[in-house]
Amino acid sequence: EAGLLEINAVKIRDYSTNKHMKVDDYPYGGGAGLVMQPEPVYRAYKDLEKDMKKKPRVVYLTPQGTTFHQEMAKELAKEEELVFLCGHYEGIDQRVLDKYIDMEISIGDYILTGGETAAMVLIDSVSRLIPGVLGSAESAGDESFSQAGLLEYPQYTRPRVFEGMEVPSVLLNGDHKKINQWRREQSLLTTARNRPDLLLTAALTPEEKLWLQQQDLL
Repeated sequence: EAGLLEINAVKIRDYSTNKHMKVDDYPYGGGAGLVMQPEPVYRAYKDLEKDMKKKPRVVYLTPQGTTFHQEMAKELAKEEELVFLCGHYEGIDQRVLDKYIDMEISIGDYILTGGETAAMVLIDSVSRLIPGVLGSAESAGDESFSQAGLLEYPQYTRPRVFEGMEVPSVLLNGDHKKINQWRREQSLLTTARNRPDLLLTAALTPEEKLWLQQQDLL
């Protein structure tokens, strides 16, 4: 509604010249499954390209791609126009990929029926980095993977006591220096517990490294 984002879904089947709107065929060389033909993908892309100011960055969603991460989302958020190509079946004819694809991205080491779900993940992740999309400009910077490569600290709200469990007292005293220190420590602990691999590349101070070693977490 604010004009910050426009999303167009393109049905590649609409660009088939087959009377049954078929877009796939058996792979050359044999093997199980079907492969999407290059022509419908080519025609769909060329139709999109006509309405664009310049060549967009084209991303192919595939299990063979580079695993998606927050820095990649930041990079894509700088683009004025993006095209996400969703794979199906055993994939897409390599020739059309070689001609038009700029990036191949995977959202994880597992297989989906099609790339549409993966495209939705990228759209959501990238869109929220566009200025004005989130209600607070600070939100994106305070979240997991935005805190120098660490996971986010725990969050609390009212009531102060729930089922006998109290909000940590440090969050109630108004001392922002101590609050920030507590949050940083909690981020370190959460990361060490859930994603210890991130600590290897996170921006840690010598004091934090020593603290983690003393906690037997690094």
